[in-house]
Amino acid sequence: MKLAREAAGAGPLISGFARGGFRIDDKIFLGLLLTPRRADGWEAPAIDALDAAALAPILALDPAPEFILLGTGAALTRPPPALIEALAARDIGIEPMDSRAAARAWGLLRGEGRWIAAALYPWG
Repeated sequence: MKLAREAAGAGPLISGFARGGFRIDDKIFLGLLLTPRRADGWEAPAIDALDAAALAPILALDPAPEFILLGTGAALTRPPPALIEALAARDIGIEPMDSRAAARAWGLLRGEGRWIAAALYPWG
């Protein structure tokens, strides 16, 4: 499936889905960390083990993101309460949703110029 690119919002944009992962330019990523500046492959831990350390590249962003889109795979899964609390202590929200919805939301929100980040689990 191909996604339309938004004109506004600099940085990496997901252009489609492939093999359970995400296409950015000519690369396919299964797990993916996104910031307004870069896209990196991500060896995502089990969702129940997800913690702030696994999101370190996102948390190093300066300024901090408004919130993190968390794509939890093929279906919505709630992140651990300890992660939600750790992010809240940094004034960063987290928006969990299935990974395909999170990928689409990334494009829309970055198109609006929002300063966000995303952590996406493979969806397939």
